[in-house]
Order: sequence, then C-alpha cells, then structure tokens
Amino acid sequence: MNKIKASYVIESEINGVELLKQIEKVGRTCYKSEGNITDESAIKFVAGLVSRGHLAMIEHNSITVRFICDRGVSHEIVRHRLASFGQESTRYCNYSNDKFSNEINVIDIEEGIMLDTKMCNMDEDTIDLIILEWRQAMEDSERHYLRMIELGATPQIARDVLPNSLKTEIVVTMNLREWIHFFSLRADKPAHPQMRELAMPLLREFHELIPVIFDDLYNKLILNNIIEKEI
Repeated sequence: MNKIKASYVIESEINGVELLKQIEKVGRTCYKSEGNITDESAIKFVAGLVSRGHLAMIEHNSITVRFICDRGVSHEIVRHRLASFGQESTRYCNYSNDKFSNEINVIDIEEGIMLDTKMCNMDEDTIDLIILEWRQAMEDSERHYLRMIELGATPQIARDVLPNSLKTEIVVTMNLREWIHFFSLRADKPAHPQMRELAMPLLREFHELIPVIFDDLYNKLILNNIIEKEI
C-alpha cells in the first residue's frame, strides 16, 4: 500500500490577459460596442460584467483540471453537473498489475484532519491512534483485494472491498462560471476538509492566473477568514 498526498494539475494552458480579451469580445456583442476595444479595456469591461452578475459571458471559456484525490472527494466533484469528466475506472484498472506496482494507492488523511474544524485541535496522541486505525484498515482492504484477484475475481468485482481513501484521478472541464460555483461551495468551511485541501490552493492559482474573474469570491473568502491570504 502506498500513501500519497492529494494534488491537482491544471491541464489547460491559461493566458489570463488573452482570456479576458476573448470574454470582452463576446460581451461587447451584446451592446455592439466592439469599437471601444483597446489593448487595456478588457480588465475594466470584464470587471463590470462580474460586478453586475452578467456571468453568462464568462461561460464561453472553460478550464480543465486533473484532480488526484480519493474516491469520496471525486463523488462530490461529479455532482457539479455543468462539467465534463474523465475518471480512472476501478472496473478496468487492475491494481495487482505491475504498472500499479502491485499495490493500491491511498490518499493521506493527515492534512484533511488538520482542516477538519472538529478534529484539528485534538491532542496528537489521539490523532496518531486514529491514523493508525485508518492505515490498518487500508492495509486490510489491499490484502483482501489482492487475494480476490489472485483467486480469479475480476477487478470490477474485487473493487467492492476498496476504500473511499483509494486514490483516483479525475479530469474535470468546467466553464468559468461553474468554476466560481465550484469554489464557492468547495473552498468554504462547510465543505469536506479533503475537498478544501484541493479547492483552496486551486482557487489561489486561478485568482493569480486570471485577473478579475475570481476577485470577488477570493476576497470574500479572505475577508471571512475562510482562506488565508498569502504573503
């Protein structure tokens, strides 16, 4: 059994300035004000769209992200219906094969514990015991899975003993409006801590890469002490 950290990769090539210019071009169609486009006009124009809630215009751009997370988190991601998904399949992936190093990968729960408002202040000894129980459960799951495969079970049958902590890769494409909705739910404190482990740094990166679009949400979360402002 191999324990890994949750992570993500932005698959799309993002040029934030060019993206804003494209949104401006689409948006000005509504007002037939294309003649007002300059090299510097996109930021102000798109900021106006966002502040007025005219978010249909930002649906014309999408971004693809690859999440490396556990199966529980992926089940929440796919609830965002205005998105396209491609996910590692436990029906067809045989984790007893050499290309998977003959073992299962699981997502480490420690950072999730630190983001869990009811657990983060527990004493270290108790947390260590909880993590030990989790590790033993993961090892038991792997042992039963590999034994079932050895006995002739297909991966789609043996997967029934695999845990929620099982690592999965899910590639997600959403338009910018849906990404705002995603972050408003998944970076907020009520979200699952292991979801926030991914959503918070991804929102910071989106905010850095794409001016204006994510300003309001990002600043709101900082103002409410939901995420920390990076120094």
